[in-house]
Amino acid sequence: MNTEIYNQARRAADELCVAANLKPGDIFVVGCSSSEVVGGVIGQDSSLEAAEAVFNGIYDSLKSFGVFLAAQCCEHLNRAIIVEKEAVPNAETVCVMPQPKAGGSFATTAYLTFKNPVALEEIKADAGLDIGGTLIGMHLKRVAVPVRLSLDSIGKARITAARTRPKYIGGERAVYPEN
Repeated sequence: MNTEIYNQARRAADELCVAANLKPGDIFVVGCSSSEVVGGVIGQDSSLEAAEAVFNGIYDSLKSFGVFLAAQCCEHLNRAIIVEKEAVPNAETVCVMPQPKAGGSFATTAYLTFKNPVALEEIKADAGLDIGGTLIGMHLKRVAVPVRLSLDSIGKARITAARTRPKYIGGERAVYPEN
């Protein structure tokens, strides 16, 4: 099952990177309920093994695009973000270390895998993947645009994907570039 979860996560991240036209240095936020991935109840059935499979699939994809991963913690840590310091060199950090049942298994995996992890209260990502109803919208740049992927779940968790675009400013006659 972990190979299947890895493959699904990799495919979803690959598709979203292409659909969002992400460039090296962009930020991709992920909220992941490992509980939902294994068919359990969000916040109650955390699975480090499932989180690792999802993380590895997404992380491998993003590395190939040169995109940074921002891992959203669960509500117990106010949906803090774990990211490589290199992605946000001047950001104000907070002092927290996620655990499987306090921050979530996905964020814990990110913290333990990243070379120089830091925690932030918020980030403004260029695209994102919500795995299992984790509500990543607060960490996306405005304006978020839904992206339909070829798959609608990773494991047993429903997924929602989004990219962002610049705000359109102007009247009816304004001409807007495609993003």
